[in-house]
Amino acid sequence: MSDFICRITFLFLAASVAAPALAGPQEDLKEFQAFFENRFPDVSMAEFGNGAYAIDENMRENWLATEEFPPYEPMVDEGREAWNRPFANGNTYADCFDGTPGVVQYYPYYDIDKKMVITLPLAINECRAKNGAPALPYGKGEITHVMAYMAFESRGELTDVVSPTCDPNALAAYEAGKEYWYKRQGQFQFSCAHCHKTYAGSKLRTDVLSPGMGHTTHWPVYRADWGEMGTLHRRFSGCLEMVRGRVRDEQSETFRNLEYFLTYMSNGVPLNGPGYRK
Repeated sequence: MSDFICRITFLFLAASVAAPALAGPQEDLKEFQAFFENRFPDVSMAEFGNGAYAIDENMRENWLATEEFPPYEPMVDEGREAWNRPFANGNTYADCFDGTPGVVQYYPYYDIDKKMVITLPLAINECRAKNGAPALPYGKGEITHVMAYMAFESRGELTDVVSPTCDPNALAAYEAGKEYWYKRQGQFQFSCAHCHKTYAGSKLRTDVLSPGMGHTTHWPVYRADWGEMGTLHRRFSGCLEMVRGRVRDEQSETFRNLEYFLTYMSNGVPLNGPGYRK
């Protein structure tokens, strides 16, 4: 649906939404991406998906060496096997995802009927429930292997989250995610935006703070300090722990809304998951 149609639809559906929100997502997207393009003029749109490896040459060299024999490769294979393995009723994941694993570019999205943001892990467990299979734990393990295979098959596709202005409840979820991104958290009173927008590219001890644009394109990730694959929400929790803030549950409404906002801010950035981070 084009932004024009979205805006027309929104005007009919969202008369009760406060006027400032009407300036919303499209303008936010332009400002957000322009900020990073101006801050890092030598970094292409595609490179932003590589995070700190796009802006620090020494880190990039080590990362490229690791990517020659990526530690996430066995997880992609396990995810492929799980994708093709029939459930007890004979169906597979393909029956839930239009026959193809290459759909990651469309997640998360706002489900108008359910009135909630649907992330890929949530969709995977919904698929399992429809086919009589038990839910998988979020954060790590088998669900990240399925995600890794789907991400691998979606590589090169452009992030394409539908404009939240198509529905007033979607816009409210987007605004909640945006508010959380800019909100100071925890004992240290840092926001996501402090580290990954204002000070992106700066050093924190020995680490380089990665740009917020492209943060959602490479998940799930094999992190060396985890020694396994993990999800974006697991990383959200890790950031909150570092600033001594309140940690939410995987797939909580707060984290789903944050992912919705942040992924929309990466619209147009190619997918390059699964990824590796130290």
